[in-house]
Amino acid sequence: MSLKIVVLAKQVPDTRNVGKDAMTAEGTVNRAALPAIFNPEDLNALEQALRLKEQNPGSTVGILTMGPPRAGEIIRQGLYRGADTGWLLTDRKFAGADTLATSYALAMAVQKIGDVDIIIGGRQAIDGDTAQVGPQVAQKLGLNQVTYAEEILKIEDGKATIRRHIDGGVETVVAPLPVLITVNGTAAPARPCNAKLVMKYKYATCPMERKGDEPWAHLYEERPYLTLNQWSVADVNGDEEQCGLSGSPTKVKSVQNIVFQAKESKTLTGSDEDVEGLIKELLGEKIIG
Repeated sequence: MSLKIVVLAKQVPDTRNVGKDAMTAEGTVNRAALPAIFNPEDLNALEQALRLKEQNPGSTVGILTMGPPRAGEIIRQGLYRGADTGWLLTDRKFAGADTLATSYALAMAVQKIGDVDIIIGGRQAIDGDTAQVGPQVAQKLGLNQVTYAEEILKIEDGKATIRRHIDGGVETVVAPLPVLITVNGTAAPARPCNAKLVMKYKYATCPMERKGDEPWAHLYEERPYLTLNQWSVADVNGDEEQCGLSGSPTKVKSVQNIVFQAKESKTLTGSDEDVEGLIKELLGEKIIG
């Protein structure tokens, strides 16, 4: 069966490079001060979507993301790997959104897209580590949901068979469509970008990304697929009070980059003497025994 698949993806600040300018005075992330990357677990989700597309002829994969105009890069990265389209939610009224406001905006966008069979997203984003957005979108749309997925095994008879990782092992579940699935970082990694697709979509942009003086500007008239979908709060019929800071009860107080440094260390061999000495030391310190 052909499927309409939407991948929830996010452009996130690289948390390996958090500095003193990481936060604004309002308590939100200063994204302009940090390198932006494709959220790692969303890449795992994209790979699962592309595999479903290959297994089910006629299926389509679209990337849905929210952020400033530069977040259009996330859609391009999806197109380079085999996605068919994308939608960027960009509007100052979306700015400063916590998980509640983000899930509301994404849910409204999914409703506008319409007739979606499967929504797939990463388990969580590295700039929040809440794992809340996927389940909240499912709740707002009234969808079945499966979390901690490692592989979508098959789609058959209107049902998805999914292997998920749980404490103590794995389990296989079956969920009727439509369904929202969140994927772990232990799932298959995303395939590399396809060179032909990079050449096809390298000039694909949202209107707000363009400066107007690009040498290739004429291509946007000749090749409509180079214009990515760009939606505002009004475009998705959103309630402004439920978007951005006004719809976000969560406030971040501060962000710190903590580096653990090694203290005194010892190098031991596997000799009986070293092992015996270590055990005596641990017993003496009452760490064991």
